[in-house]
Amino acid sequence: MSLKLLARELGLSVTTVSRALNGYDDVAADTKQRVHDAAQRMGYRPNTLARRLKMGKIDAVGLLFPFGPRPLNNSAFIEMVGCISQALAQHEIDLLLLADEGDAEGMARLIGSKRVDALLVAHTLAHDPRLAALQQLAFPFLALGRSELAHPYAWFDFDNHAGTRLAVEHLADLGHRRIAYLGETSPQSFVAQRRQGFLDAMQARALPLPPACLGRIQPTRRAGYQATQALLALPEPPTAIITDNNMHGEGAVMALHEAGLLESGRVSLVIYDGLPPDSLIDLPITAVVQSTREEVGRQIAAMMLALIRGEPLSQLQVLWQPTLCRGVTSWPPC
Repeated sequence: MSLKLLARELGLSVTTVSRALNGYDDVAADTKQRVHDAAQRMGYRPNTLARRLKMGKIDAVGLLFPFGPRPLNNSAFIEMVGCISQALAQHEIDLLLLADEGDAEGMARLIGSKRVDALLVAHTLAHDPRLAALQQLAFPFLALGRSELAHPYAWFDFDNHAGTRLAVEHLADLGHRRIAYLGETSPQSFVAQRRQGFLDAMQARALPLPPACLGRIQPTRRAGYQATQALLALPEPPTAIITDNNMHGEGAVMALHEAGLLESGRVSLVIYDGLPPDSLIDLPITAVVQSTREEVGRQIAAMMLALIRGEPLSQLQVLWQPTLCRGVTSWPPC
């Protein structure tokens, strides 16, 4: 079914049918409805490439992410990307994964190639040169995380500081005083925010903070496993552990399970984002939860559409609050 055949069937000009399908205001509302109904009934699908060329739109969004530290190993990140892609696809917009080249020249080359209408920038830094370069180039972007920039910009973020604070307060309410924290080594904003939330909550509850109980480790299961083993070997091991991502969390689960400390409740555990879906241990973990991936995907897709339409950046700044979901891994200290 071509546009010409659809126009002939309706007794309208090709121009009128085309403008009706593309939502132009100079076409009467009843004509638009008639054209859309006929297109659906007759199975008409527009020539996407031709429409993009004519309207100067690419109908694609790029997701810019760094290679390190291992973002594609993080199941929470991958699930979020899948849901964003699915939500954008409902509006016939493609999501392209673009590896970060780490320099302004590469950014300018990417924008000059006209492969995308806008960018999603993942794993932001407190002072992010990528975002600064995009502002200087006046290219539309939505940051997944907050950064310090000279001018307003669109961003979506979770209150990471509040998440680890919830975890500490929950454990402190149970009576724990020796609480350890396993956090990433990367400089990304969310890592620093979660770490600071832990520190602030510990200080607010007047809880001791031995240096050995504040780990900076690589975001891998192995690192989480080994760090937990080291914590358990201390003369005064922690009675509770908080991890800032689910890869550390799964490593901690394995170490505690092997030591017979997890199911017995002798060491409590709270994991940011919970266990990965493919975890070897199927256990309802006490977790800091950041909404469902589907909800996140729909929210970010809606913000991207608004950004492409040119809506004010001040209206495209969204901070979601996490919650704590209690499982069977947090109990009063033995």
